Amino acid sequence: MLVMKIRIKLLFCAILLSLLSEIATAQTDYLYAVTKLPEHPRLLMLKSDEENVKHTIATNPAIANIHQQILNQCDVLLSAKPVENIKIGKRLVDKSREALRRIFYLSYAWRMTNDAKYLKRGELELLNVSNFPNWNPSHYLDVAEMTMAVSIGYDWLYNGLQDSSKIIIKNAIKNKGLAPSLLDSKDNWWLTSSTNWNQVCNAGMTFGALAIFEDQPTESKAIINRSIHSIQTSMKEYGPDGAYAEGYGYWDYGTSFNVMFLAAIDKLFHQYFGLTDLPGFLQTPYYFQNMTGPSGDGFNFSDSGLKSGLQPALFWFSKILNDPSLLYDQYSALINAKPKEYNQNRLLPGIILCNANNDLRSVTAPKQLMWEGAGKTPVALMRTSWTDPNAIFVAIKAGSPSTNHAHMDVGSFVMEADGVRWAMDFGSENYNNIETKGIDLWGMSQNSQRWQIFRYNNKAHNTLTINDSLQRVDGKASITSFSKDSMFMNAIMDLRDVYRDNVEKASRGIGIIDKTFVVVRDEIEAKDDFVTVRWNLLTAADVKIISSTKAELTKNGKKLLLQVQEPANIILKTWSTESSKDYEASNKGTVFVGFEIKIPAKKTTSLTVLLIPEISENKSIKKISPLKQWPAK
Repeated sequence: MLVMKIRIKLLFCAILLSLLSEIATAQTDYLYAVTKLPEHPRLLMLKSDEENVKHTIATNPAIANIHQQILNQCDVLLSAKPVENIKIGKRLVDKSREALRRIFYLSYAWRMTNDAKYLKRGELELLNVSNFPNWNPSHYLDVAEMTMAVSIGYDWLYNGLQDSSKIIIKNAIKNKGLAPSLLDSKDNWWLTSSTNWNQVCNAGMTFGALAIFEDQPTESKAIINRSIHSIQTSMKEYGPDGAYAEGYGYWDYGTSFNVMFLAAIDKLFHQYFGLTDLPGFLQTPYYFQNMTGPSGDGFNFSDSGLKSGLQPALFWFSKILNDPSLLYDQYSALINAKPKEYNQNRLLPGIILCNANNDLRSVTAPKQLMWEGAGKTPVALMRTSWTDPNAIFVAIKAGSPSTNHAHMDVGSFVMEADGVRWAMDFGSENYNNIETKGIDLWGMSQNSQRWQIFRYNNKAHNTLTINDSLQRVDGKASITSFSKDSMFMNAIMDLRDVYRDNVEKASRGIGIIDKTFVVVRDEIEAKDDFVTVRWNLLTAADVKIISSTKAELTKNGKKLLLQVQEPANIILKTWSTESSKDYEASNKGTVFVGFEIKIPAKKTTSLTVLLIPEISENKSIKKISPLKQWPAK
């Protein structure tokens, strides 16, 4: 039996070496001159960096607060039950994320305080997850985050770990983290993907390879080389100017791990291997910053949540670009947020590591009131002020339903004024609830079950539905023009391709006029038969229809007037947002408001809707001009 085990192990090693040889010869050897790495600790923060980090904590009250909250969380963890090996559906990722949070926090706490209680608990957490049978390679995000967690703990606690623990932990990184990524398996599709999976998984594998580099330098170099090559595929998605295809929530996920990867390789190799030169990447923090409204909520189109919280990645970008204004909202969150709002952020120590000697009290507001970006999911983001909490904010999107995590929300928008989000987006459904019902949530064909989910099709978004039909999955909309004129910021989209079965033309323009109200104008030309168009707005406000063309929205003691300027022959009404399926979100507290209109064959009709905050309700408003007359770049 022993001989058989040895033979199997030798065979595995031979296969592994063969795969590594193929990897090494298939791509650029970025690390050709690297023979050894610094002693542990080497990931993100060297031993020589510690005094500088401690100085930052001692001299920066906001950073000192984050530091203390991490220690407080570690004290709570001392008596917590270790992370359990329990999957939710097909995913172990929530356990991997909790392991990363715990181990990162505890390892940081030991390095900053040298208190043995944090070392002891960190070692316990490391041994616990290292003894899991596997880290769920069928859903490789789980492996990636667990590998990063264990790698940070192994590296940062290395000089305090027992020798027997080091062996167990190191072997877990090698066999449960790195080795599965080298197999010719369908689970490793992420290596050639352009999605957030590529960023997260390459980051996790690189941390693992760096952590145990001295034990297998040839294999580790091959993995790091592979990651530098592979991650370019996802980083090219930021081109041409920084807009992230998968939206607000997945920017947080993908970009955060991308930054962890870049910070790790720069710390050890003193370069980014040209990755930060890829078009759009160093512009992307401005995308994310502008995606957040005055309320603090993000533009949560597609599978995204509303909140992002503190962003270690923005601190990294701010340092790299020497632009403190990128931290304008972050500083506000640091001083105003309650600890429970950020102490579950598993990458929280990254804020401290990226903020050495940066006095956050000197951060100033951004100057640009509008940001526009192209790419797979073009967006236009505009506001009347960065400093006024009652400012008007409008964010619109174009793109395609075929993009990863996308909904049929092409042409949709959100809008805020007086601190209220009047036009909203539902965001994502609970993946596991849908999947456990046997529904194929990830099919992206026109007839996929995905589009039967209430929140995912165009009928549930602030866009158009034509002839009660779904948008075309293979269609794509672009932003054809925009203007940053402060008195008429606007953007115009060509939506025809996603409605091409029914119309010859479909254009939508959205803008803020005179810094006082918002206009949404659609110009639609029917084909050879009449079409029925539904104009839709989703809101969590109370809606009172006050005439055929006017509705009053109220929320939190504030008011907004929705007024249809044209056509005059419409009748405003509301629709329920409740789903009939028990496995979908209930959507309580929300309602659709809008209208339907028939457009004759071969005729062009304009739909012009005004969203007027209460302070501007009595303002005289002229008839809105055709889109071709709007100011444009």
